Amino acid sequence: MATREYGQFCGLARAMEMIGERWAVLIVRNLLSGPQRYTDLRKGLPAIPTNILSTRLKQLEEAGLATRRALPHPERAVVYELTDYGRDLEPALIALGRWGAHTMTEPRPGEAITAEAVAMSFRTAYRPETAQGTTAGYEVRMGEFTIRLHITNGALNVGFGAHPAPDLIVERLSGQPIRELMSGSKTPAEVLADGSVRAEGDPALLGRFAEMFRF
Repeated sequence: MATREYGQFCGLARAMEMIGERWAVLIVRNLLSGPQRYTDLRKGLPAIPTNILSTRLKQLEEAGLATRRALPHPERAVVYELTDYGRDLEPALIALGRWGAHTMTEPRPGEAITAEAVAMSFRTAYRPETAQGTTAGYEVRMGEFTIRLHITNGALNVGFGAHPAPDLIVERLSGQPIRELMSGSKTPAEVLADGSVRAEGDPALLGRFAEMFRF
C-alpha cells in the first residue's frame, strides 16, 4: 500500500506508511463504529474529495486494515469494515485523540461535528478505571444524531441510534453541554440549571457520566 516510504527500520515508520496519508486515520476512526457504505463514509467525512476516499479505501484494503463485503438481499449494498488487524489501531487512536482533545475549545469556522467524531470522543474520553462494576445504558441526543453508550461491568460499547433500554437519556438543547461535562468545565447540576441539557431517567447517572467520560 505504501505510497511513501521513510527508509527507517522502525515500527512507527511502517505504521505511518500505512495510515499516515491524509484522511486515512479518519476513515479508520469512522470504521471503528462498524461497517459503512461508501455513501456513509462520504457523509461522515463531508470535506473529503471522492477520489481521495476511493484511493484511501483501496490502500487500506491492500494493507490488510480494511475489507469490503456485499450485504445480503435485499440490501444490495457493499460495506467497508475493519479487519482484526485494523481494529488493533483503536488503542493508539484513542490515545492520540485524547492528546489532541486538550487543544480543543470551540469548533473553528467551517468545522463539522459528525456522529462519528462524537462517537470517537466518547471512546477517547472514557476512563474504564472509574467504571469498574458499572452496568448502565445512555442515550445521548445531539440534535441531528443520537449516540448510544452501553457500559457492561466497565466495558464500553458505542453505537449510533436510540438505545433499546436506556437508564438515562441525555438531550442537548443548546450550546456544548456534553463537552462541558466531559471537560469538567461545568457540573451536572450546572448544565441542568442553565437549561442546556434535559435528562430523563436515573439522575445519579448524569454524575456517573461526568466521572466516566472525562478528558
